[in-house]
Amino acid sequence: MKTVDIIVPCYNEEEVLETFYETTESVVSSMEGYQFTYILVDDGSRDSTLSRMKGLAAAHKNVRWLSFSRNFGKEAAMYAGLSHSSGDLVIVMDADLQHPPAMIPVMMKGIEEGYDCAAARRTTRAGESRLRSAFSNLFYRVSNRMTNVKMPQDAVDFRIMTRQMVDSILKLSEVERFSKGIFAWVGYDTKWYPYENVERTLGSTKWSFRSLLKYAVSGITSFSITPLRIVSGLGFLISSVAFIYIIVTLIQTLIFGIAVPGYVTTLCAVLFLGGIIELSVGILGEYIAHIYMEAKDRPIYIIKQSNLDSHTSDKKGDK
Repeated sequence: MKTVDIIVPCYNEEEVLETFYETTESVVSSMEGYQFTYILVDDGSRDSTLSRMKGLAAAHKNVRWLSFSRNFGKEAAMYAGLSHSSGDLVIVMDADLQHPPAMIPVMMKGIEEGYDCAAARRTTRAGESRLRSAFSNLFYRVSNRMTNVKMPQDAVDFRIMTRQMVDSILKLSEVERFSKGIFAWVGYDTKWYPYENVERTLGSTKWSFRSLLKYAVSGITSFSITPLRIVSGLGFLISSVAFIYIIVTLIQTLIFGIAVPGYVTTLCAVLFLGGIIELSVGILGEYIAHIYMEAKDRPIYIIKQSNLDSHTSDKKGDK
C-alpha cells in the first residue's frame, strides 16, 4: 500500500472546498493499492476557509490542515505542504477544481510506468481573455529562450511526484519561489498529460493580470541572467554608436566649421538614452531585489494553527 499526500493550497476557497474534497475523494477512494491523505494549506484566507478545513478534518480522518499567520502566497503554501508531506507520492493541485481530479488515476499510470513525475498541461485556454492568453504564451516563449530551464507550453502546477523528487525540490529553499521553474530545474523524468482548460464554476480567481505579470517577471529573473546580458550588450551598442557619432561630428566641425545643433535630434537622443537608462536600472533593480530578499533569510511561511501530528521544521519554515 503506497501512501499519497494531496497538497492543496487554499486562499478564500470557502465556496468550493467541500465540493473539492467530495469530488476528489470519489475518484481516489476507488484506486486500489493507494492510501490518500489531504494536506490543506490555508494561505491566510479572509473568509471561512479555515473553519471549513476544520470541519472536513473533524468528519474525515484523512484530512490534515495547517493555517498561516497571514497571506504568504501560493508558492509558500505549496512549499509548506511539500515540507509537511511524508507520503511515498505527492500530488499538488488547486482547490478550485480547475485541475480535474478525474485525471489522477490516468496520471498515476505514468508513475507506475517508472516516471518520477506525471504532470498536466493545458491544451486550450477557454474562458480566458485573449490578452491574458497572449501574454501567457509570450511568457513561455521568452522564458524558454532566456533560460536553460525549459517548461512545456501551458504547464500547470497539477502533478504527481515521487518522494525523491519532492525531497530534491525541498533543497531549493529560496524565498522568491517560482515552482514551475523549480519543478523543471531539479530534472527527473516527467510524463506530460494534456487536458482542456476547465472554467471555474464556484468562487472567483485570486490572480489579477498585475499579479500574473509580477509572477512572470519573477520567474524569468529567478532562472536567467539573460536580461543583465541584454543590458550590457545594449550599453555597448549605444556607446559604440555614440563614439562613432562623436568622431563624425568632430570631422564635420574641422572641415565645415561649427554647425547649429538640431533641436529635434538632441531631444530624441536624450529621450532615447533616458529610456534605456531607466529600463536598465529597472532590470538591475529586479535582481537586487532578489538578492535583498534572500539576504534577509526570513522564513517562507509562518504557521499559526495546524492539526498535523508533527511538523517538519527547517530554517525556511516556522511553526
